[in-house]
Amino acid sequence: MINLSNFYNFNWKTINKKIFFCFIFLFILGVFFSFSSTSYLASEKLDKNYYYYFQRHFLYALIGLFAMLVISILKEEIINKAVFPIFFILVCLLFSVQFLGVEVKGSRRWIDLYFFRLQPIELIKPFFVLTVCSMLNFYHSKSKHLAILFSFFVLSMIVVLLFLQPDIGQSVLLVLTWGSIIFIFGLSLFYIFTTLITISSILALSVIIFSEKFSYLIIRINNFFSTDQISFQTKRALEAISLGGLTGQGMGEGILKDFVPEAHTDYVIAIISEEFGSIVSIMIVLIFLYIFYETIKEIQIAKKNKTKLILTGLISLLIFQLFIHLGVNTNILPSTGMTMPFISYGGSSLLGSGILSGLIINYTRKRFYDFD
Repeated sequence: MINLSNFYNFNWKTINKKIFFCFIFLFILGVFFSFSSTSYLASEKLDKNYYYYFQRHFLYALIGLFAMLVISILKEEIINKAVFPIFFILVCLLFSVQFLGVEVKGSRRWIDLYFFRLQPIELIKPFFVLTVCSMLNFYHSKSKHLAILFSFFVLSMIVVLLFLQPDIGQSVLLVLTWGSIIFIFGLSLFYIFTTLITISSILALSVIIFSEKFSYLIIRINNFFSTDQISFQTKRALEAISLGGLTGQGMGEGILKDFVPEAHTDYVIAIISEEFGSIVSIMIVLIFLYIFYETIKEIQIAKKNKTKLILTGLISLLIFQLFIHLGVNTNILPSTGMTMPFISYGGSSLLGSGILSGLIINYTRKRFYDFD
């Protein structure tokens, strides 16, 4: 039988409540904004119930929230035992996408489970961080360079599988996250930049060699660097942000979602800016930045090197994904299918956000502040 007093003392009292409530608030905001961003798509384009996507988003958010709460109270020993088996299963799912996945607009990233489409990479990302950090921590005593080499092998394996889909955006996200982890691990900036440049060169060369497979990406990059031509989606997103101004057009009054496919996933921040104003979008970004600030503070006082690495990887994953989404919406980066954590529509994305937030809450608990 659960001792409620012990449960309270070792769970609720030990978590960083500022981070906890920020994540809760982001889940709530995602549900609220989904009503505005998906209602037109459901009723006019797909001839479904007006609340169809809103109801699904609400269900996915509940599942993500449940995952966050469960993971946030798990003991460290349970997480350590579960990491590698779960990561292995998810990598197998990612590999199976090539054979079992459904192709949407030239990309094969999803497995159709009938009740929803699973995108394995969204679930892999937080476990990628845990796996890499566990390997670095384990092999560090034997050889620092060997530890980095093994972690690079894991990164390369995932990036190759993503390239086959193809999914360049998620590849870049994982490379940046890995770079942040090994920087905290102790690798010099020179070696990190050399590695990142090498990876970037290999990716660019692969795109050129297999230009037919990556034709959509080449078009997007050409449009991005062209002074005369901007992609249709980005042009509409910039117009929506401009029309919204500081205070917005009003809930449901935006037109971006009427013209841009997948606006409720890849361009959700532009929809929010158009209907609720840039001031609301800035507020959402500030919530993410506050989580980043609180996590950095926890990293500084954590005594375990492994905890520092894990928190660095998790918060880097969250912030890099946020800024890639913002960069695409504001034409700072080429267009790529990158959701906004907690806010964008999508079952896999929301479940991945729940896992990520649960791990951050777990590893910022006071009980982790002991020496190696």
